[in-house]
Amino acid sequence: MITIREARDTDVHGIIEIYLATYGQDYAYPKYYEEYEIKKLIFSDETLMLVAEDTEDDRIVGTASVILEVGAYTDLVGEFGRLAVHPDYRRRGIGTQLLERRLDSVKDRLHVGVIEARVTHPFTQAIALKQGFAPVGFLPLKYPFGPNRENMGFLVQLFGRGRELRRNNPRIVPEVYQLAATALEACRLPVDVIVDDEAAPYPFGHGFTVSELTTDGYSRLMRIERGRVRNREVFGPMRLQYGYFKLISHRSKYLVAREGSHIVGAVGFTLERLDRIVRVFELISQRDEVIRFLMDQLEQRCREEWDIVYMELDVSAHAPRMQRTALQLGFVPVAYAPALAFMETERLDLVKFAKLLIPLELGGMMLIPPVSDTADMVLAAFRRREVLPRLGEVVDRVGLFHGLEEEQLTRLAAACQHRTFNEGAEVFCQGEASDEMYLLLDGEVSIHIDDREERIGTVRAGECLGEISLLTGGEHAATARAATTVEAGVLTKKDLQSLVRLRPGIGVVLYRNLARGLGEKLRRADLDILNE
Repeated sequence: MITIREARDTDVHGIIEIYLATYGQDYAYPKYYEEYEIKKLIFSDETLMLVAEDTEDDRIVGTASVILEVGAYTDLVGEFGRLAVHPDYRRRGIGTQLLERRLDSVKDRLHVGVIEARVTHPFTQAIALKQGFAPVGFLPLKYPFGPNRENMGFLVQLFGRGRELRRNNPRIVPEVYQLAATALEACRLPVDVIVDDEAAPYPFGHGFTVSELTTDGYSRLMRIERGRVRNREVFGPMRLQYGYFKLISHRSKYLVAREGSHIVGAVGFTLERLDRIVRVFELISQRDEVIRFLMDQLEQRCREEWDIVYMELDVSAHAPRMQRTALQLGFVPVAYAPALAFMETERLDLVKFAKLLIPLELGGMMLIPPVSDTADMVLAAFRRREVLPRLGEVVDRVGLFHGLEEEQLTRLAAACQHRTFNEGAEVFCQGEASDEMYLLLDGEVSIHIDDREERIGTVRAGECLGEISLLTGGEHAATARAATTVEAGVLTKKDLQSLVRLRPGIGVVLYRNLARGLGEKLRRADLDILNE
């Protein structure tokens, strides 16, 4: 018989045995194999720890926990973590029983519950979905497991007054809309976001110096922080007001920007050296120019001093300028979490951004719908981010894009996907309907008609392919074949239509340039006829 109950100190060795059987000897968090650390979790007021006991064999066969203070104080957010069932007892519904007991035990104490679910197998995802958690994001390569890093699904559930206190009509940038709409629908909330396409990023400032916060600068920084409490744009588990020594004890640091001898801003973050993760939880500034300077300085230290591979930033869904700044700094929206932050008397939606400082090389995954749908959106955004610098190298040579402003070019490039074609592969075939346009980044494509082997034309790096058929809606008039290995930025009809709907000015330039290009081709054709 299986009994679910709160853990006692006599359960410590049974819990450790489950972790060893589930995660192996190379678990990324070896401290949880230590008796002292497990006892701390059992007796902590900030943690609920449950066990599943086989009373017939007097054996602990499963465990689950809830960290009740993953947000700032009074945020009423709990993280449902470390649900593990001994391999000998799986597929008996024990995981479901543990999760149900966790929910019953804490739902009256929380407004929001979150789960970061491993996706190497479907069990955690399936249990979370069954218990009412909704997928709102996907966190690629966030945590180390053994020699590799694993991807996590991000799921939430609202409890009690979480829905009632949610502030309506968040203002988000267009790049966040699809993820936000999907997350809100999954949580059975109205898609009430307002798309702000005019929000400008914070400017980049120069002439500041930076250093880590010490006790000498703490009180001066507090005076700045108090003046910006009502306009918070970045959220996390800590705050400057908690006290310098508490911050240090929770592996939190601040980089402080100075202009001369005056403190003008700071960025607060947790530094997890074992996980190689930095999570920004606070931005304080007297002037807008210092924000991007501080974020750039933080990334530089992540790369050069701390060997960080994953940076995370939770931005208010009511702060489109900060969202735009995060995008321009290379961060990608990976989750949209309704009502995750509590400020004064309201709960705010947050946009979780992440930046990988290593290549996006995904390991094995077993995603189940609708977690897989959310993952696809996030991964598409990462792939677009990867191709953005490459597109920037050639985009100024493309006649179709002449006249676009730098910001418009960035938006257009960000809508493109990346694709590689091996030598001899067909990019598209004559007579096919067109729903994609290609901007060649590297390589060469030969053009053929009527199944003939001889080429009638060549398209090289920096040139477009298929743009006429895409923009006019006609079929391809020829077959395009990779003459070498080809890398291309790909703009789909759906993404182009979405971009033009949000930014009509981009569409005006594209169609004007297309008309000019067609006119030039007709002029050359007329000259060829006259010269015959």
